[in-house]
Amino acid sequence: MGISTHILDTSRGRPAEGVTVTLHAQQGGEWKELARGVTNADGRVKPLLETIPAAGVYRLSFEVSPYFTRLGTESFYPSVSVDFRVNAPSEHYHVPLLLNPFGFSTYRGS
Repeated sequence: MGISTHILDTSRGRPAEGVTVTLHAQQGGEWKELARGVTNADGRVKPLLETIPAAGVYRLSFEVSPYFTRLGTESFYPSVSVDFRVNAPSEHYHVPLLLNPFGFSTYRGS
């Protein structure tokens, strides 16, 4: 089932295309990169990781500054990182990002 994500730009009411997303797993107090992708026209990187290797803490990093620069929009956050816990690696973890130039929110989706 793996890990997937998408980004919705709530200030435009549209998906955020062209954002680099990196997935890391915490291992021994350090972060190991597992996958990297770029959001498509639907704002999705799916699946970012098809099989989750183990329970643990994971991090999605979204490089949002280049996206806002391309739009000619000032933004406050150059990047957004979301740490989350995987308790059941056999389940699907969908972690969307709702984004605007001066704020963001996230949740566990399906």
